[in-house]
Amino acid sequence: MNDAPAPDVGPMPALRAELLTPPDPARLEPPARMRHPPRILLLHGSLRERSFSRLLVEEADRLLRLMGAETRIFDPRGLPMANDAPAGHPKVAELRALSLWSEGQVWCSPEVHGAITGVFKNQIDWLPLELGSVRPTQGRTLAVMQVCGGSQSFNAVNTLRLLGRWMRMVTIPNQSSVPRAYEQFDDAGRMKPSANYDRVVDVMEELVRFTLLLRDRADVLVDRYSERKASFTVPSAM
Repeated sequence: MNDAPAPDVGPMPALRAELLTPPDPARLEPPARMRHPPRILLLHGSLRERSFSRLLVEEADRLLRLMGAETRIFDPRGLPMANDAPAGHPKVAELRALSLWSEGQVWCSPEVHGAITGVFKNQIDWLPLELGSVRPTQGRTLAVMQVCGGSQSFNAVNTLRLLGRWMRMVTIPNQSSVPRAYEQFDDAGRMKPSANYDRVVDVMEELVRFTLLLRDRADVLVDRYSERKASFTVPSAM
């Protein structure tokens, strides 16, 4: 990082010093930038015919595509309960493939009884932290949103942030919580002009920017000492 001598910190018996990677700003500058549109997967948490979490995701999808992103919305209908079907189930395979394809994600759940819905949590429960040598969510950006049946609340987005951290994702600072969702959409399912709509625009703008910033650097940012140590093998003698 600089030419200063290494500090004298005394013995470090628990540390494999040869596996420690000092911070290097040069490693954060990719040799080549990706040129394809940002790939964003959107998940929602309701099976209702007029699902407000789905309508909000569809509104976010339109904004993302307008900003140049390539998007996919996963339909949770037909997804079995976690561990109640083999991983080769078509809906499970579809969800996992979309997560692997994505560089960023949008998660939106209704708040029911102060928490996210089982429909939404079931989707995350089907996404393993590791899939062979591949991690379906690690290093991807994440935007969180919720819809409320009454006054504005933040229980669902707070839970989604916790889940995003657990799935080793980079959750952006901004978020959207839409109160009285039944008043926010017209008969055609389009979100009405309001400060709530403006916040959704803010969140999607921020997500695209963070995705463009981080997708070329994700491998470096999530390179962990503990994982390097776990995979280290002693070189064979010459």
